[in-house]
Amino acid sequence: MDSTAVVGFDTSRFEASRDRLASLAYRLLGSAADAEDAVQDAFLHWQGADRRRIGVPEAWLTKVVTNLCLDRLRSARARRERTVGAWLPEPLLDGDPMLGPADTFEQRESVSLAVLTLMERLSPLERAVYVLREAFSYSHAEIAGILDISESGSQQHLHRARRRITAARRGGGQVDPASARRIVEEFLAAASSGSTERLVALLTDDAIAISDGAGLTEKLLRFDTAQRIASVARAGFRPTPAKRRFAGGTPAIHYALVNGAPAILAVVGDQVVGAVTFDLADGGIATVRGIASPARLTRLAGAWRRREPDTPLIGQW
Repeated sequence: MDSTAVVGFDTSRFEASRDRLASLAYRLLGSAADAEDAVQDAFLHWQGADRRRIGVPEAWLTKVVTNLCLDRLRSARARRERTVGAWLPEPLLDGDPMLGPADTFEQRESVSLAVLTLMERLSPLERAVYVLREAFSYSHAEIAGILDISESGSQQHLHRARRRITAARRGGGQVDPASARRIVEEFLAAASSGSTERLVALLTDDAIAISDGAGLTEKLLRFDTAQRIASVARAGFRPTPAKRRFAGGTPAIHYALVNGAPAILAVVGDQVVGAVTFDLADGGIATVRGIASPARLTRLAGAWRRREPDTPLIGQW
């Protein structure tokens, strides 16, 4: 085999693992853009390595990507950017390969916006162990080899991670898709009509709402009473000329699934300009997230443009 053929073969071996590596990096970093950068850095490592000495390429690449992500999580820049109250994970449209394996409840939950947010409370090692075990079903022996820790250390990190996420988890569990859509449509109808009472009735007693302020503020906006959430939702869903100018036109409102959860998207032409996602619990809405920062919507907007259009919930908002 000549050198060109060897390079092509080795590149194809890497490309066969790219989606899995991107899914791993996304779960570890909560950012599609950062995940893509980590995978590209791993490709450069792969090109520079003596591949004759790599016995199992998949295992080698998993270790490289995991440790590249850990380096990012430990960096001073990441600590500044991911301070509590100023960071939200990047949402992904269902069907995006970066969401990765979704065969089990644990795999689906590990990529939910709720759990990605809660993982910010974990140390980088706890986060890595949790993702490798829950989402990719690696054994503790395999995780120990990837992270250069002991098996017992891996077990301890997983125990702490599970305990912390469970203690802070809001909602969760399996939600009937039809019921989820009905609740979201009722929320949209109530917010659009300005019915505070109907909105409050849809929220759990301890509901919270979080907004990135369309990227215009460094701090996330947080509302933690049902009355306040209803008031903000009612104001937010009231169309005005100023909002349409900011959005770049008159949006249509579509129903979608984002990171496995029900969501509504504001779309102008073929461009997603805003997303509202919902975590459901006990038949009501436990968390509402408003995301309109263009930087957080880049990949989701690209995925939306590639899908077949559906009938909007509201044709012209």
